[in-house]
Amino acid sequence: MMIQQITWDVSPLIFKLGSLQIRWYGLFFALSFYLGYLVLEKQVFKRENIRTELLDKLATYVVIGTIVGARLGHVFFYEPMSYLKNPISILKVWEGGLASHGAAVGILLALILFVRKSGKTYLWTLDRVVIVVALGGFFIRMGNLMNSEIYGYFTSLPWGFIYLRDGQTEPRHPTQIYEALSYLALFFGLLYYYRKNYLKMKEGTIFGIFLIILFGVRFLIEFVKEPQVAFEQGMALNMGQWCLLCKTHYRPPVPCYFV
Repeated sequence: MMIQQITWDVSPLIFKLGSLQIRWYGLFFALSFYLGYLVLEKQVFKRENIRTELLDKLATYVVIGTIVGARLGHVFFYEPMSYLKNPISILKVWEGGLASHGAAVGILLALILFVRKSGKTYLWTLDRVVIVVALGGFFIRMGNLMNSEIYGYFTSLPWGFIYLRDGQTEPRHPTQIYEALSYLALFFGLLYYYRKNYLKMKEGTIFGIFLIILFGVRFLIEFVKEPQVAFEQGMALNMGQWCLLCKTHYRPPVPCYFV
């Protein structure tokens, strides 16, 4: 018997103890950093005989760049007027509101600061960081699924999800799952390529592969994704696609001391 639809009514809370709430999104967010660290430690730094102290510094820059960039990206790309009226709410990250486009910019800028002290080149660093960025993307989108958010347009496909907790009564494209599986496949593909070619590959190769595949997949999925904010209604391309187009024409900044 063919599945007609999938009813999704999962609570975003794992458990609640008084005022303390542990959410799936927060758990997945933390897991993305933890597992990303382990992958870099076991698969990259040990393989290349690089001291783990450098990885600790890299992790610090990436975590700060991700959180600050993702938050400010959401604020300025999607709800600038709302936050300008109440600026203190910008600090309330736990209430939600993170943008992957902002996270990407935040990481790129944070890595500029990192390479100043690491002795590594910018592209060398990007080649290794984007491997675990893809893994992080998988966990973040699974967190979105648990929150019943960032889903797609109505669909008659048999794997359509009805997100009851968001008041939906008709099946929608589970775009979180589309993206999550794409990111997971990208992670394994990049890791495999790195392990086979890290001694001979040209700097920037993995980063280039990452950009082409990630932005291509994201751009296509955005066509079936429900607009996240009101002003996107009626636009030929949504905010996510415009940001992706801008980033495909963006060349990562190379500090002057690399020239």
